Amino acid sequence: LVLMSPFDWVRHPAMLLKAIHEYKATLCWLPNFAYNHLARTVRQRDSEGLDLTSIQAFINCSEPVRNDSHALFAERFAANGITMNQISVSYAMAENTFAVTQTPVGEAPNVDSVNRLILQQELKAILSANEAEAEKIVSCGKPINGVSVKVVNESGQLLSERQVGEILVKSDCMLTSYYKRDDLQPFDSEGWYRTGDKGYVADGEVYIVGRSKDLIINAGKNVYPQDIEAIVNSVTGVHPGRAVAFGVPDEREGTELIAVVAEVDSSEPAVRKQIMQAIRQQVARQSDITLNFVTLVDKGWLIKTSSGKIARGKNREKWLSERQSE
Repeated sequence: LVLMSPFDWVRHPAMLLKAIHEYKATLCWLPNFAYNHLARTVRQRDSEGLDLTSIQAFINCSEPVRNDSHALFAERFAANGITMNQISVSYAMAENTFAVTQTPVGEAPNVDSVNRLILQQELKAILSANEAEAEKIVSCGKPINGVSVKVVNESGQLLSERQVGEILVKSDCMLTSYYKRDDLQPFDSEGWYRTGDKGYVADGEVYIVGRSKDLIINAGKNVYPQDIEAIVNSVTGVHPGRAVAFGVPDEREGTELIAVVAEVDSSEPAVRKQIMQAIRQQVARQSDITLNFVTLVDKGWLIKTSSGKIARGKNREKWLSERQSE
């Protein structure tokens, strides 16, 4: 087992690849952000000569999985022996200590191309051959031994395949309660753990589309903030991995408006204006969504959780508080 500080790794991402090369590592678990970070920040001279073929699986877990991140990573490090068949996915959580599902090692995960509008409006994952209207969703694989998964609607009724609802999990390695948090009751009446994640099952495989508590309902469409954030993070000038999207209730419109806050490196007004325009254009082009608010902030503004994830709820509260005080 080779361990390294995530803070050191963020500053010097090539250290992970050098460790794999030196120790002939076979398994590596990474959140989705890491694939983009490695592909975009490791300098060519720092990866030259590194042999990554010992890896049986780079396992994407801990946050929503994106197919374009896998493709970017595999293309960038193809010269080092990386192929899509080395990238796998696990739907995992601390409460289940820890894996719920896993795609087969040595095989690229399945990718669903589903109709975006039907997914947003009808909560159904209907396959679509039209790339312009399709949303690509990566499979997290089938439940591992000892774990069962089901999908239910808001009333707790079991949903059929390709219907989007909340993911519930039952297993022989599940927590019994949260330590000193009797106020948190995560189980339903039958002992199933309510994950708070939205997804569906197809051919026995689990697909995650977002978090129910983070879901934005805009003009009748279900919008998943991580999809918006992924687009914003690809805009030149935005600090990688430092963008957040959330919904803002609007009584006049009778819906939720969509806000984005992104950290940028430049303080020049003209440059910030260009970045703001690029964010709006890219989101509109790639998601059919119109942003109502785009706020650019300095590095360090966004709040993260203890595990390093963007805290959407706290950032939403901070943004609303600052707007009210203006």
